[in-house]
Amino acid sequence: MGEESLQAGQPVHTVEELEDLAFELRSKLLNLCGTYEGAVHIGGDLSVADILTALFHYGLNVDPTDIANPKRDRFVLSKGHAAVCMYIAMSMRGFFSYEGIVDTYGQLDSAYGMHPCKVQLPGVECSTGSLGHGLPIAVGMALSALGRGESHRVVCVLGDGETGEGSVWEAAMAARSNKLGNLVAFVDRNRQLMTSFAEERVAFEPYPDKWAAFGWNVVLVDGHDMGQLVAAIDALPPTDSDRPTVVICETIKGKGVDFMEKNLAWHAGSLGAADLERAMTALKATRTKELV
Repeated sequence: MGEESLQAGQPVHTVEELEDLAFELRSKLLNLCGTYEGAVHIGGDLSVADILTALFHYGLNVDPTDIANPKRDRFVLSKGHAAVCMYIAMSMRGFFSYEGIVDTYGQLDSAYGMHPCKVQLPGVECSTGSLGHGLPIAVGMALSALGRGESHRVVCVLGDGETGEGSVWEAAMAARSNKLGNLVAFVDRNRQLMTSFAEERVAFEPYPDKWAAFGWNVVLVDGHDMGQLVAAIDALPPTDSDRPTVVICETIKGKGVDFMEKNLAWHAGSLGAADLERAMTALKATRTKELV
């Protein structure tokens, strides 16, 4: 991350440019949601859009033209139902075309399934979808890298809801026990589950304290403030440090589209022509307010 990412020809983006890319990502998300006949996990896609923009366009040391480079950072989307957001972020980084996603998403034998599959889509490091599995896999990848003397990072994005799974905390304990300073978790803390708000079902708070109790380096950011995301990436400890890092990103499910924000009905859904126009108008209005 940071200076290391330039080794793979990563463009040097300003915070303002990253904000523009995040707006483009959200626009493309809405367009796909309006063209696909089935449901898209649009609420959680919108909440994680800034995080994935910051990672794929700034933080991750990856090269779309050399996806097998052993020095590349490894990325695990534990929150597998946000696959569409990841696909689009990767397409914008140059891994493949956005048009290919729109044309084939969700179809039989498509590389772009509702959950990511590394067998179907080169460039995806890990197949995910069953919640609570991504961080344990990332721990194994980080431990392997440490044992081989490799200096790349392993980055895992989780939803806060899935951190109610015991496997997440077993992995968190193993990461600290094995001194995996090369492991970074970003948590999309949107405080919503599929059919309820998080604290109604699971007592997550005091959430940062739980990670700290497991020995992790804890960073708190506004997950929609690109400046804070960039600063958190720049301040990550070196990969040979002895503590894993978790960046807890406070987010809003449905961010950018007023009628979707914090609305349980928009965990997943589809947009007809009228709703798509309404959503795009809302998104543009949100972006205008941000620029004022």
